[in-house]
Amino acid sequence: MTTAKRARLRDSKNLILGSPSSFCFLSGLSLLLRTRDFHIAKREEDISYYAGYVGSSFMFGRALTSLLWGMVADKYGRKPIIMIGTIIVVVFNTLFGLSVNYWMAISTRFLLGSLCGILGPMRAYASEICRKEHQALGMSVIGTSWGIGLVIGPAVGGFLAQPAEKYPQIFSRESLFGRFPYFLPCLVISVFALVAFIISCWLPETLHIHCEENIARNSREAPPEDNTYESIQSQEMEVSKLQSTVSQRSLFRNWPLVSAIIVYCIFQLHDMAYSEIFSLWAVSSRKLGGLSFSTSDVGEVLSVTGFGMLLFQLFLYTWIERMLGAILVSRIGAVITIPLLSSYPFIAKLSGPVLLLVLNSASLLKNVLSISITTGLLVIQNRAVAQEQRGAANGISMSAMSLFKAIGPAAGGSLLSWAQGRQHAEFLPGVHMVFFILNVVEIVGLIMTFKPFLAHPEDEISDPEPDPESHRS
Repeated sequence: MTTAKRARLRDSKNLILGSPSSFCFLSGLSLLLRTRDFHIAKREEDISYYAGYVGSSFMFGRALTSLLWGMVADKYGRKPIIMIGTIIVVVFNTLFGLSVNYWMAISTRFLLGSLCGILGPMRAYASEICRKEHQALGMSVIGTSWGIGLVIGPAVGGFLAQPAEKYPQIFSRESLFGRFPYFLPCLVISVFALVAFIISCWLPETLHIHCEENIARNSREAPPEDNTYESIQSQEMEVSKLQSTVSQRSLFRNWPLVSAIIVYCIFQLHDMAYSEIFSLWAVSSRKLGGLSFSTSDVGEVLSVTGFGMLLFQLFLYTWIERMLGAILVSRIGAVITIPLLSSYPFIAKLSGPVLLLVLNSASLLKNVLSISITTGLLVIQNRAVAQEQRGAANGISMSAMSLFKAIGPAAGGSLLSWAQGRQHAEFLPGVHMVFFILNVVEIVGLIMTFKPFLAHPEDEISDPEPDPESHRS
């Protein structure tokens, strides 16, 4: 087996070990729709409004602490933060399933978001565990994990929520699952998080792996007379000084990074709003422009979507990215998304097997395009900074993205609720307005992928050279 093949197998093995940690905390559709059972909404149209704030509370909490978790990961390593995050999921996701009122649900989601700083370190980990030629694969696996979580979470919620009503022969109404109808899907996700915690014990630490590889390579390439303890110690001191120099450079002056984060946030705002709107739109009644689906129906659609996304990311994305480049893949994804979303209001006019076929196809295509856009921008972000800054850089990215994602569910739910109240408007009635506004956000993101705003890969900032003073005797 060649060295390249062994490296790819090693990278793939470590990514497979780490990937469960990045999507174990996602909740399902019914966990947001449980708002209906809290009876806080006075009208059916207002359910989407209140449900949006439950989703936003998680992102708002994460926005407040992601930079801090990234800095901690840069100092103490990626692995401890990943392990702490999975335990936090076990505790607070379980408490969320046991919520007895609307405000307890919001509080537990907020605490889950603020105390679980797992996603930023996982992105840094994926870029560090892989060689440069495999970084697209690394970001693809993390993007796949996140994307599958977005669709499997609702699927789990759709199938397992309200088990006493759906499976009365197994769960009685007097049981714990009967009294807390949304506890079972939360428990399943918490068990999965516990498994992810156990798997994380075998993850190798990556914080200084590339620096160590550089020292070893320089030692091998040095002349025999220089390959001494003093020479190696000098190289280690140079690396330490280089790390200090890099850490002092302000990440906020790194335009390739900042521009990629801003564009990424725009697309994440769109994706989070779409994810919220799609589920709530699907379960809305036909008279409000929805599909009148049950949570189980939505779960089936999203399960098909998740399986398709998995196949695409594992077998197609890396090949497409190598052929077209990360930026072009993101642009093509945005362009195709616009007419696709415009067709959604007309999908609601279908019925029967035709509806299921078209809806499954549209949902799969939309999520494949979204994950392609996201993965491309993540690759650009991680290539724009040195390893010693990737934890903090991903923390900044997560904080900014979480702020936009906090807006997404609340804005999406409020937008859908408002649009459903204007069924007879002359201009873009009902859900037509919803998908039009989603397209406006997508177009803004598309425009921002061009120069001079987004710095292209060839404009990346390279690591600074060591100080010449360090070479003087």
